[in-house]
Amino acid sequence: MDPFIFLTVDGLARGAVFAAFALALVLIWRGARLVNFSQGAMAAATTFIAYSVTNASGSYWLGLVAAVVSGLVIGAITERYVMRFVDPTQHLNAVIVALGLVLVIQAILGIIYGSQYRPMDVPFSRSPLSIGDQPLLSPYDIFVFVTVLAVMAGLGFAFTRTDIGLKMRAAAFAPDMARLLGVNVGRMLTLSWALAGAVGGLAALLVVPTELGAHPHATDLVFVYAFTAAVIGGLDSPIGAVVGGLGVGLVLSYVSGYSDNDLSAVVILGLLIGVLLLRPSGLFSHATARQV
Repeated sequence: MDPFIFLTVDGLARGAVFAAFALALVLIWRGARLVNFSQGAMAAATTFIAYSVTNASGSYWLGLVAAVVSGLVIGAITERYVMRFVDPTQHLNAVIVALGLVLVIQAILGIIYGSQYRPMDVPFSRSPLSIGDQPLLSPYDIFVFVTVLAVMAGLGFAFTRTDIGLKMRAAAFAPDMARLLGVNVGRMLTLSWALAGAVGGLAALLVVPTELGAHPHATDLVFVYAFTAAVIGGLDSPIGAVVGGLGVGLVLSYVSGYSDNDLSAVVILGLLIGVLLLRPSGLFSHATARQV
């Protein structure tokens, strides 16, 4: 049995979730020019909503729908009633407000659900399928891959082939010109936050059940890895978010497989610092940045 093959496949499966979460960060960055540091807490909230719906209905799929829909709602409400009132010229204000949202959301989740981990079931087996004596992907890993690929393809089609997607791109890269052409820039920004919330909620629901379960802080480390993936790829680049997510997943898998699992976070932090020092705009960033 070759451990390298297994670690590679496992790393790509983990990286696919990080890529989806990084896409949520890219969606907001392209529209609002800020990193949503509350994305992880928002995703944790959708996970608990999915947990409650699944327990009440006995259906994982209803919980999945609830996570996506609640992500849409939470993202839209956050932008419309919180972030819209933050001075866009003072970038630190947006960071402080987002971090404040993290504390508020996690506190509310702790009050309602407590601080214990709540195990969550997945719809497919997590036992890896084998070819000969070589373990590869599990049925659940395949489900994750297919789901993330469908999300990426759907977003790509929406942004390049639909009228609403073209309006969102115009509002993100040339808001003043878009307004002159009749585009409701504020509405497009709200839609960007809503889509980011939905994608983040979906990504969290894919990864949280494979860890210890739902918890107010369950997505904290996932956010760190996704943020690293987005920075490595370039916060302006959806393709970079995907490549960065897969790369982070591979690094984590190799480090934990060949060395000590406790070193994983340290290696990712070192990777993040290295990219910020050598190419702060990311590996797949555009040559010039949009002027706001």
